[in-house]
Amino acid sequence: MAEVKGLAKFQFAIDRGGTFTDIWVRCPNGKIRVMKLLSEDPANYTDAPREGIRRILEQELGHSTSRNDPVDTSMIDWIRMGTTVATNSLLERKGERMALLITKGFRDLLHIGNQARPKIFDLEIVTPDVLYEEVIEVDERVVLQQDKCEIKKQCSVVTGLTGEKVEIWKAVDKEQLRKDLKNVYDKGIRSLCVALIHSYIFSDHEEEVGRLAKEIGFTQVSLSSEIMPMVRIVPRGYTACADAYLTPCIKRYVHSFASGFKDLKDMRILFMKSDGGLTPIEKFSGSHAILSGPAGGVVGYALTTYNKETKQPVIGFDMGGTSTDVSRYAGQYEHVFETTTAGVTIQAPQLDINTVAAGGGSRLFFRSGLFVVGPESAGAHPGPVCYKKGGPLTVTDANLVLGRLLPDYFPRIFGESEEEPLDKEATKAAFERLTKEVNDFLASQEDHSKNGILSVEEVAMGFIQVANETMCRPIRAITQLYRLPVKLLGSSDVSIQELAAKGHDTAGHVLACFGGAGGQHACAIARSLGMKSLFIHKYAGILSAFGMALADVVHEVQEPCAVLYEKDNYGLIDERFGVLIKQCIDELEKQGFQRCQIETEQYLHLRYKGTDCALMCHTENFKAYDGSCKYGDFKQAFLDRYATEFGFTIPDRSIVVDDIRVRGVGKTQVMPDEKTSPGQDQPRAEMEVQVYFEDGYHTANVYLLEDLGAGHVIKGPGIIIDKNSTIVIEPDCEAIITTAGDIQIKIGSSMKRSIGTELDAIQLSIFSHRFMSTAEQMGRVLQRTSISTNIKERLDFSCAMFAPDGGLVANAPHIPVHLGAMQQTVQYQMGVLGNRIQEGDVILSNHPCAGGSHLPDLTVITPVFHKTCSRPVFFVASRGHHADIGGITPGSMPPHSKTIFEEGAVFKTFFLVKGGVFQEEAVTEALNNPSKYPGCSGTRTLHDNLSDLRAQVAANQKGITLIQGLIDEYGLDVVQAYMAHIQHNAEVAVKDMLKEIAAKTKLRTGYTTLYAEDFMDDGSPIKLQVDINEKKGTAVFDFTGTGYEVFSNCNAPKAVTLSAIIYCLRCMVGHDVPLNQGCLKPVKVIIPKGSILDPSESAAVVGGNVLTSQRVVDVVLKAFSSCAASQGCMNNVTFGDEGVGYYETVAGGAGAGPTWHGKSGIHTHMTNTRITDPEIVERRYPVIVQCFNLNHGTGGKGHFHGGDGVIRKLLFRKRLTLSVLTERRVHQPYGLFGGEPGKQGKNLLYRASGNIIYLGGKTSVDVTAGDVFCLMTPGGGGYGSPDDNDDDSGQIKGRNPVNHQPSTEFQPRGSVHAYKMAQESA
Repeated sequence: MAEVKGLAKFQFAIDRGGTFTDIWVRCPNGKIRVMKLLSEDPANYTDAPREGIRRILEQELGHSTSRNDPVDTSMIDWIRMGTTVATNSLLERKGERMALLITKGFRDLLHIGNQARPKIFDLEIVTPDVLYEEVIEVDERVVLQQDKCEIKKQCSVVTGLTGEKVEIWKAVDKEQLRKDLKNVYDKGIRSLCVALIHSYIFSDHEEEVGRLAKEIGFTQVSLSSEIMPMVRIVPRGYTACADAYLTPCIKRYVHSFASGFKDLKDMRILFMKSDGGLTPIEKFSGSHAILSGPAGGVVGYALTTYNKETKQPVIGFDMGGTSTDVSRYAGQYEHVFETTTAGVTIQAPQLDINTVAAGGGSRLFFRSGLFVVGPESAGAHPGPVCYKKGGPLTVTDANLVLGRLLPDYFPRIFGESEEEPLDKEATKAAFERLTKEVNDFLASQEDHSKNGILSVEEVAMGFIQVANETMCRPIRAITQLYRLPVKLLGSSDVSIQELAAKGHDTAGHVLACFGGAGGQHACAIARSLGMKSLFIHKYAGILSAFGMALADVVHEVQEPCAVLYEKDNYGLIDERFGVLIKQCIDELEKQGFQRCQIETEQYLHLRYKGTDCALMCHTENFKAYDGSCKYGDFKQAFLDRYATEFGFTIPDRSIVVDDIRVRGVGKTQVMPDEKTSPGQDQPRAEMEVQVYFEDGYHTANVYLLEDLGAGHVIKGPGIIIDKNSTIVIEPDCEAIITTAGDIQIKIGSSMKRSIGTELDAIQLSIFSHRFMSTAEQMGRVLQRTSISTNIKERLDFSCAMFAPDGGLVANAPHIPVHLGAMQQTVQYQMGVLGNRIQEGDVILSNHPCAGGSHLPDLTVITPVFHKTCSRPVFFVASRGHHADIGGITPGSMPPHSKTIFEEGAVFKTFFLVKGGVFQEEAVTEALNNPSKYPGCSGTRTLHDNLSDLRAQVAANQKGITLIQGLIDEYGLDVVQAYMAHIQHNAEVAVKDMLKEIAAKTKLRTGYTTLYAEDFMDDGSPIKLQVDINEKKGTAVFDFTGTGYEVFSNCNAPKAVTLSAIIYCLRCMVGHDVPLNQGCLKPVKVIIPKGSILDPSESAAVVGGNVLTSQRVVDVVLKAFSSCAASQGCMNNVTFGDEGVGYYETVAGGAGAGPTWHGKSGIHTHMTNTRITDPEIVERRYPVIVQCFNLNHGTGGKGHFHGGDGVIRKLLFRKRLTLSVLTERRVHQPYGLFGGEPGKQGKNLLYRASGNIIYLGGKTSVDVTAGDVFCLMTPGGGGYGSPDDNDDDSGQIKGRNPVNHQPSTEFQPRGSVHAYKMAQESA
């Protein structure tokens, strides 16, 4: 299969994209050709790749052929192809009709998923539809054997794939299953997904089901144990569903494509997989095809840009019409093993390609003084204004009006006739209207903002800068550099290294630009990131296709494991490696590879025992020795990668092997050796044009790439026109044509224009991104350097920066209950300490009266000084949820606490660092202080507490470094001025919203006063009156009449109420605004002292944070009539004993709104926590999840129905203590405008003896083996009176029918997006 000299046949590499199909071909004489044609053109051809092949063969061989005749393959060596067929089918929900078979009790498990909502500020919760039409519950059950299990059950015991014992509690009921399958078959469904609990370790039941299904006649049966045998049934089930949904589509496409050729016997057809490897046509499947097209681009830039000698890492930058893909290569492909695409989680190796909503078609908005780009896109139709089809202004329009795109070099394919050029005049007219809107707004501001008015060019340039900053943020996220302050972090029990997280300095990378739109932005982005080098391959316009030509064939095998990585198990690990290696080699030899062409890579999926953070480790740089595995020193590989990722290692902690993986690579050796003729004399310019840059218009020469030779130098400003892209060379940059014909650009350090302290609307948008990026990068440092599960894995933390007055500037991530709360903490410390705050101090606080939410949330505040000021010039802070800080129960979340001292250690104002010295002894004493109270313990996790506090200090230091960089760049006065401008912008946005609400309210009722009241389950009222000034856009939120402080823990600190109000205001604004102190500036909040919303210093508050906060939201949204009540509870469940502890919050029903049904089985409002997968729960804890389904009929009826709650049943396998902390067990979630209320929740305990006990809303109870806890969560309220058109078919409320309509919304993806989603699910 190696390439031979004297090539005698054509070799085709093709990327079939959504809009265009790109083709790269090497002809028998060595000539290289490229072609681009529309992917869909039914009037002229049925299949674009085949048509492209036909045209090239016809032109090169001189034989005329009919489009309808099969293509002669005698002159084709191979065809390699990437396709978006799978991705588009998933996005548009146009896959195969299919059914899901899942273990009984989990019918709705994949509907509920991880229970987190995708957009936390959307009152209308929209989650992608499930892929299956029908569900069959398979009556079977296996459980993992546990030594301490006290349930003695007569059952078969077998050994699973990992060597662990598995108990078969219920064999498959084949008779019932056959009936159920026949019923589904008769409905015309032929594709099935089978996902049974613990099938990754015991696959026999899935295989039984599969055999029976095939007997009946099902043509596609995807078994989760075969598709991806990894623990966690939810992502494994999603992956198998995707396979069953997409594989038939792929097979149909492949068959259609192949049927257009005469004879495939001697021609090899390979398809690109999501992991960057090729696979034979017959092995190409749905779950491995999601990134088939983009993967080619990564391979393309990796193998053409990366220099093995210098080893300088490369950032791939692929800017298209709708979005931009960002990735990284440093000698090895960076894979992720679980990603979400179109709402479907796929467990399979995929290249880590991060997609952000900024492309050429991204729409431009001016909102309340802020320049906004995307995420909405104009799409191909109608497209930008310049396409002449009635589209909106986009990034492409901005480039056109600035002279960066030249209509003369574009094909005439626009307008309704599709025969017209780009319309620059229409674009300019649209920008003139937008510029007037911007200037009118700026003139209306009290400070009249910037001197003078903005021109069309300044406005367009502003949008370009905002788009560039949007694209820079994910690059910073995957390459950020930080160094840990060893003086603060050094510790005897945690090995801290001074190193870079992920080891990547952004400025030390090369930027590899490809894709149609990237060339207009690449120089500016490279400069913004500090990069000195930019590389644009001559095939940049079709790099994904070229990557297919360069890629290797890959075959992977993987199996689960469950042993410790220690010497006694090396033999077993080596043996399994040997088996998997043989499988890979055998498969690749079948495909025609010689043994000398095959390489294998061995991986272990490793994690520290007791953690969830597993890393896929390879031993390329860690060779084997006498005391290691045969295939390398995996322990050192893991420790090195763990230290690189997280900044520390954990000595003396056991390492667990979760999976064994082998990647077999068949080397295809296709790299062409193409040279470009040397350039003669000076490069010839086609014309001169005027191009607008940050400092105004410049004269730029225009060159055609095809006219440039090796060695030609183009000094910026200039434009290079390629057949498929336009490349802008900015001033102070220099482009050099390489011997291969590629473009190497040296990035100069252009002088930035001076920025003053007065408000510049463009710079406001830029600073908004930079401030948020600072808070986000602080969070990355905190997550990587922390040690506890809560912070490192659940990401339950927030980081923020504050102005000199302590007012919030930027907060990330947006955990609702943290919004705005830290501001109270910072300002409290400023008021108490005054001038006693010194440089080198770090303050710790968690007390409710000092702005705390509940005690486990520890806030670490660092003041920042400047040489010009004696007082802090700004503050940074991080708030993290610590797993335990003492108190009467493990976890510091007691259901029956009566005073704050029963809930753990209390810090009002505590110097965690004094004069640069970490106060370990003092903080240890304070964390153990609760033990002096009766029935209380000091912290049970001191080691984790200290490590996480050090991590919070390090995160703050990262924020300081970044902001000081801004100060060095712009000056302290400018940075502080823009902190104030950002706050003012949020104030303007909220004022605009309040004016709009006041007008609507007055129209409906004649008044601008709103009122609402709701009750806690103990009868405590929460009352709210809102008086809105419709002219000023201000409001008074008056909670007078709210109930007294309670003798329980449902008291809510004042900061929690303020967070709830900010959350509600942001939801009602309806679009992104900076979430900072400005949001509350138009709002005066009156809370009665001594009430449940502003309790005394000693009041217990743990329930206020997790329960009362939800009721405050319900009351605010009721006052504004925004939507009916959601479940109004977080359903806190804890169980454990002296050796084990577990905590979860559980989803319920969302409230319906004016135009939508409430979502079922989802978290709402002030919480968005992901729930632990049933297989993980059963593996780690002495319980069995018997049921996790929707509780149909619990949502309130209405014109729009409320969402249903869930039923969750836990069977206990030994004696434990169960605690529940819940609400809405008495008062129902309200409906609005005639909508019925949702049903209350219920907590039941089914004793093994047969008794059923109603537990009430808040209690602790001892349970024994065989007891079952049944949690029924509340539904959401309905909206509007029920009518005769209601659907009573029993369909799940809030679930739209499958294939209802294509999704046109931008779909982000990649590790950065996954991290953001995980943060917002904390």
